[in-house]
Amino acid sequence: MQNLFETQPETSLLKKFSEIHNSIYANDGLSSQQALDEMLKVLFIKVFDEKESSKQFFISNEEFNEIKSGRKNKTFLQRIESLFQKTIQGFSDIFEANESIKLSPIALSFAINKLQSIDFSDTTDAKGLAFQKFLANTEKADRGQFFTPEPVINFCVQFLQPQPNEKIIDPTCGSGGFLFSAYQYLLDNFQVSKQEIIPNLFGIDINKTIVKIAKMKLLLECNTNLNIIAQNSLEDLDELALSFGQPIEKQIDIVLANPPFGTMGKITNEKLLKKYELGYKWQGENYNYYKTKTLHTGQTPEILFIERCLQLLKEGGRMAIVLPNGMFENPSLEYLRIFIKQKARVLAVVNLPQETFIPFGTGVKTSILFLQKESEIDLSKKVFFGRITKLGYQGNKNGNPIYQKDEFGNFLKNENKELILEEDFTKIINDYKIFQQTNELETANSFLFPVAELNGRFDFDYYAPQNRKLLNKLKSLNAVKLSEICDIVKTKSKKLAQLNEMVDYIELSDINTHSYEIINANSYLVHELPSRASYEVRENDILTAVAGNSIGTHKHATALATKDYEGNICTNGFRILRNCKVDLYYLLYYLRSEMFLKQVFMYRTGAAIPNISDFDLNRILVYLPTENILQEVSEKVRYSFELRKQAKEEVEKITVEF
Repeated sequence: MQNLFETQPETSLLKKFSEIHNSIYANDGLSSQQALDEMLKVLFIKVFDEKESSKQFFISNEEFNEIKSGRKNKTFLQRIESLFQKTIQGFSDIFEANESIKLSPIALSFAINKLQSIDFSDTTDAKGLAFQKFLANTEKADRGQFFTPEPVINFCVQFLQPQPNEKIIDPTCGSGGFLFSAYQYLLDNFQVSKQEIIPNLFGIDINKTIVKIAKMKLLLECNTNLNIIAQNSLEDLDELALSFGQPIEKQIDIVLANPPFGTMGKITNEKLLKKYELGYKWQGENYNYYKTKTLHTGQTPEILFIERCLQLLKEGGRMAIVLPNGMFENPSLEYLRIFIKQKARVLAVVNLPQETFIPFGTGVKTSILFLQKESEIDLSKKVFFGRITKLGYQGNKNGNPIYQKDEFGNFLKNENKELILEEDFTKIINDYKIFQQTNELETANSFLFPVAELNGRFDFDYYAPQNRKLLNKLKSLNAVKLSEICDIVKTKSKKLAQLNEMVDYIELSDINTHSYEIINANSYLVHELPSRASYEVRENDILTAVAGNSIGTHKHATALATKDYEGNICTNGFRILRNCKVDLYYLLYYLRSEMFLKQVFMYRTGAAIPNISDFDLNRILVYLPTENILQEVSEKVRYSFELRKQAKEEVEKITVEF
């Protein structure tokens, strides 16, 4: 093992940070996160010492040599302990009164020796950036916390284009990524000083350790006090204002947020829920919803965070919030989208690939929602929709960068001889700027949609131009709704009440998707059936899938039930089409056509198990051609069934004597 105390050449601050963290990790047997916690204490001691000009943050050669030889040096340890107690008082908002340094003398002395010659009060170099890069490596090494990828952070900031003197807040600031990016954006794009920017940056996070990280990032960069507090940002706005020393409700120009989702459980505190309109149940249908007087027994934090962000914004203020795709598309959350439309104008929706957050601990599929708070929505405006397909990094646990190559596999470089990331963020930003200038746009990854026509969905695929063109074409051809030409069965079979009866059960995997056939059914006692067993099949029923990763694709399961499967039970992953008013064989053909599949893919919702709701299935448009064409198609499909039947019979005739 390398001796960490050997004389080394002068290194960059980034390397020093890494060496200190590794020393703590190696010498004291702490986890990566625990090592970071202790390193933060040392950094805050250093910052406090410089701020107070106490000049107590040092270790002499004699003290250092004594500790390296295995002996304790009480003078050194007492000096640093005394300084730490003063640091706790100086940063009482993020340190508990009883906190202590948990480092061994050898790890503590190494850290102080590395840092004592550095002037943190000198803001001419990018110390904050060095800490940011160090932290990025540490976060990837220990994914106990959920972080926002830097390309997503920078994209949100560049999209909202913050201006000097605008107040910016992140109510779930984590390690301060959004705030740091906004700070850097303002420095790069305007003639403003660091001291002018910092008072307008606000951050809140419930985790004190994470707040320490956020504070340290900007302290190292700016050497000034920050408006970052350790508090629950869903609590009283008055309490938050008190902590900041100024009112914040309806005072903020820009909100940037990636609230925790899917990991915290639901908020059940009635006192807290009563502070939010979304803490109550909503009722309604067909895009008309209203808040009831019934409180939710529990509401997901990300939904409450949407309302909190809107509460913070002043009139005309803008926000970017990262949310699971379910918030944009799930029918059960339509009330949420109606609420948003009542409070703000949807500026943009940008879809992110599923692998976006995998290097940072989760595979949840997400999009970014951009809003502008308006009490009166201008319905003449348009919504910008964008889709990111290339992230600039691998969608695996390592998240390694991916760079552009030419047709021969050689890496491309920019005018500064730097490798160019393979990413779409820059392209989408440029598309948005074109839209701002021209109010017109349609590219492979971006399109516009009228605000006035935005209904109960916010997702990219639902409004994609190719899907809109398909629907308009079908309407022009007088296509009819699926529910108008057949009954859609969704009533459970009475057989399911007879617990000891033997039944045959059909699953999604029992369908040959290429030949419209049921090819298998397994026998179960009713009480042994899976809970999804639901509907009783009749001869000439059409079964079509409404759930699963394959719906809306060429592997979408659709089959015609023959007499052999009369009385079988099928999964609720199917819907049964019965009493059809058009030829069965034509409808079978249509259910495998691009016209049908594209509609299903457009309407489907859900990230883990995609599904299409009964409401959307009912309104799938079915094109009915002229009677001659319809019969021609039907005869061809019918003939294919006869050929398969003949083929089976021929195979069954084969015998081999032995």
